[in-house]
This record gives sequence, C-alpha cells and structure tokens, in this order.
Amino acid sequence: MSVLKFCLGLLLVLLLPATGIAQSSYPTHPVRLIVGFGPGAAADLTARVLGQRLSKTMGQQFVVENKPGGGSTVAAEQVARAPKDGYTLFVGTAANVINGVIQPNLPFDFARDFAPIAYTTSSPNILVVHPSTGVSDVKGLIALAKTKPEQIFFGSSGVGTAPHLSGELFNMMAGTKMVHVPYSGSAQAVTDLLAGRIQVMFSPASTVLQYVASGQLKALASSELTRAAAAPDLPTVAEAGLPGFDTSVWFGIVGPAGMPRETVEALSRAINEALKAEEVMKPLHAAGLDIKGGTPEAFGAYIASETKKWNDVVTTAGLRN
Repeated sequence: MSVLKFCLGLLLVLLLPATGIAQSSYPTHPVRLIVGFGPGAAADLTARVLGQRLSKTMGQQFVVENKPGGGSTVAAEQVARAPKDGYTLFVGTAANVINGVIQPNLPFDFARDFAPIAYTTSSPNILVVHPSTGVSDVKGLIALAKTKPEQIFFGSSGVGTAPHLSGELFNMMAGTKMVHVPYSGSAQAVTDLLAGRIQVMFSPASTVLQYVASGQLKALASSELTRAAAAPDLPTVAEAGLPGFDTSVWFGIVGPAGMPRETVEALSRAINEALKAEEVMKPLHAAGLDIKGGTPEAFGAYIASETKKWNDVVTTAGLRN
C-alpha cells in the first residue's frame, strides 16, 4: 500500500508542471476575432491590424470574422454565448454601450456578459459648422444656439449613433436646443452640411477634415478629452468651453464573461505591446484612429462610465425604446 501511495504521489508531482505549462501556453490553436461591422469599417481595421500582429507575437492565427447586423448586436450576442476559453473574442465598440442603453431588452448585457481585455483605439468626432454660421469657436456656437433655440440644426449618421448622442450631450451640457436631423450615413449628412441645409455636425475626423482644409467647413473642436492625433492643433470641446465633455467612437477587445484570468491577462499584455508597434500604429493613425491601451480593469471602468453617461443623455433626450 505504501508503494502504491508513493507512486501516486510521484505521478501527481510529475503532472503539476505539465498542467502549469498548459495554462501558460495560450493560445494553442487559432483565435476567432469577431467584428460586428463589415470590411473596411474602423472596427474591422482595428481587428485586422491587431490580429496580424498578435498572430506573430502569440504564435497562433487571429482570424477576423465579420458578422454585421443590428448595429453590432448580432455579433455581440454570438460572442456572449461562446465558450469562455479565450478562443472567441469580440471588438466591442461605443455602439454596444449605446444600443444597450437605448434598447434595454437586448438578450445580453454588455457590461455583465463580457470580460474587458484592452481598450484599443478611438475615433474622435470633430465639431464642425458651416461658415455661414459666422462662429469660430465653441463658445460662439453656444451663444448662437441660445439666441436661436430650435433654429440651429445638427446632422448625424442616424438616430442613436455616437455623432447623434454627441450633439445631444452638447445640448444637455451647454443648455442649448439644437435640433437633430438624422441621415442614413455620415456622407449624406456632410453633403447637406456643405450645402448649408444644416449648420452643425459632430463627424468622424476622416470624413470632414478634407473640407476643413479647403475652407468649406469650420472646425471648432474635437470631442475627446485629449486632442485628436489627426488634428493636434484643434482644441477639445472640454478645453474650448464645456469642461468634462468627452465623446468618441471607441473600440476595445472583450471576450465572454468568465474567461480564465490568466488568459485575459495574457491577451491584455500582448495587445498593449502590439499597440506600441510601428506596424500597428502607422495604419491606425493613417485612418484617423487614436491609440489607447490599458489594463482590463481600466477598460471595465471606462465601459461603466460610458454606460452611465449615455444612459443620462438617452433619458434626457427621450430616446429609449
């Protein structure tokens, strides 16, 4: 009996290092990186550029899969129900938080059902106006809007989008009553802005900076707390008159809630290192995206703050379904 116990104990000792190796060797096969938008979108670019780098550094392919639909809710629901093993990941975006606030009956809760891994990139909106407004800064726009309540129109790429809610947040914080005009996309809204049919817009930098350079539009500020890499000389809205104003279209990597902690940490480390690589930074900056990064805890706190902020805006604007 003592010999048998000795043999069993020896076997357990021999197995322990192997178990430790197995846990630290993630990933051992390809990882799926799900994107809720089509090819060419900023979320897709973020996924593909990061995926290429992670494939090199982590020794397994990170395969990007596009599953558009429902403003990213179709893909999000699929990942929320995926195995919690780290082999199905998701590019979470500001849209997921906003959708959850506007549609509280979705079959998943973004904050509850996903594990934050790393905040990756953001696309700040640029506050632009038609030159006919005569305003040259944020304080001037606030003054104009207050003297002409419900006579200043701001466009967006659709109801419930980040540009729309940026305008609503501006109204809420500035005490103005600009009127929202939704379009089916940013390009259509910019066309009407150029024609002077609307006066104001929060637009992705990549969509409007060319018209700012040509003098067809006037840029007043960028929407994040830090200045946009694509327009470093442009003040932020917070700097220019509304302290605390902060909006963007942001992206980050998440997985199903309940993933092993060591897997989350391994992914977070690898993603943060990838974001410092020139082969990652260069194409993302060229697309007007700002590089972020940080710990899973910091990303989780940011998601929580975004949820509260947009819940307040949606409630004030009466947008909840």
